[in-house]
Amino acid sequence: MRKVYAASDNIISSLGFTTRENADFLMAGETGIKLHEDIRISPSPYWASQVNNSVLIQQFSEFAEPKKFTRFEQLAISSIRDAILKCHVNFTSPRTLFILSTTKGNVDIFDVRTNYAVDSDRAYLWKTASIIQQFFNLANTPLVVSNACISGVVAIIIGARLIRSGRFDHIIVCGTDLVTEFVLSGFNSFLSLCAGPCKPFDKDRQGLSLGEAAGTLILTCDKDLAARPEVCIGEGYSSNDANHISGPSRTGEGLYIAIMRALEHSQSKVDYISAHGTATPYNDEMESVAINRAKLGDVPVNSLKGFWGHTLGAAGVVETIAGIFSLRNDFLFKTLGYSESGVSQSIAVISENRQTTVHNILKIASGFGGSNASLLITK
Repeated sequence: MRKVYAASDNIISSLGFTTRENADFLMAGETGIKLHEDIRISPSPYWASQVNNSVLIQQFSEFAEPKKFTRFEQLAISSIRDAILKCHVNFTSPRTLFILSTTKGNVDIFDVRTNYAVDSDRAYLWKTASIIQQFFNLANTPLVVSNACISGVVAIIIGARLIRSGRFDHIIVCGTDLVTEFVLSGFNSFLSLCAGPCKPFDKDRQGLSLGEAAGTLILTCDKDLAARPEVCIGEGYSSNDANHISGPSRTGEGLYIAIMRALEHSQSKVDYISAHGTATPYNDEMESVAINRAKLGDVPVNSLKGFWGHTLGAAGVVETIAGIFSLRNDFLFKTLGYSESGVSQSIAVISENRQTTVHNILKIASGFGGSNASLLITK
């Protein structure tokens, strides 16, 4: 089996249009979650983390015509383009594959107020992926991963497996999702949104904050293309606890299984856990149970949802990229909004930024339908 390296990446969010810009705001402890007023999304003001649309259009117009693409496609293409420009690979080769991770894709195409000059069939996720593939003249039919909120982590797991098996040499993984009327009203119906920036794992947490982002991670088998210091994408697994259509298992069974299966292939201790940490009562509690069952309660753990909000199909990708930044810089970001534990199990939530040696990280994610995933990443 071949090794899989992280070659290049990009994050576009409310905090910036590059990974470095986003990391700087994370280190400074600044949130992108703001109070917005947009009647196209909600009749009343709402808290969310949203990409600056005027900057997006301005930057996109430097290399393509914005009117030919939806906002979702502009975000994804901009993120992929930035990552590609930093990586010297022949991406049009048949040895390269594109994987799109998303939950809702172009769902806003059905809102007449968006006034897109494109066909409505771009609401199909396969069609959206095809549009992006054609823009970059990629040789292979793209894959789409849409498995609730674990989509991004699963997309990276699949990409790494395809490289290890020899099917492909390079994989472009892009996770993208938007804050739309459809998404906001859906989470409102669950009464799961917080009136302000969310507070993962905190005793005063009231629910999640929504966010939008695009994240791109380019994987390769070529060590010479790996960014330095080298980061290897290790084993990852997904599971399903079959507990409830939206509520996670109270015992953390599914996530526990995913974590233990990933740890079976590692001889090294985990130095840091990048949690899902949505700040909803049930998710944070379930994660604390699963982490303790895996005997990782003393491992530093954080959630980045207080910075970006919950970015759905992009979350697993942007949070993995942030984890890779932590590996390369021996730096752990604090859990913004956290001050006092609000979960029943003792876990080592990172409350302040810290400089420390980091060799191995575990990225975990959970989502609707009882889905769970874990991924080991090593420097």
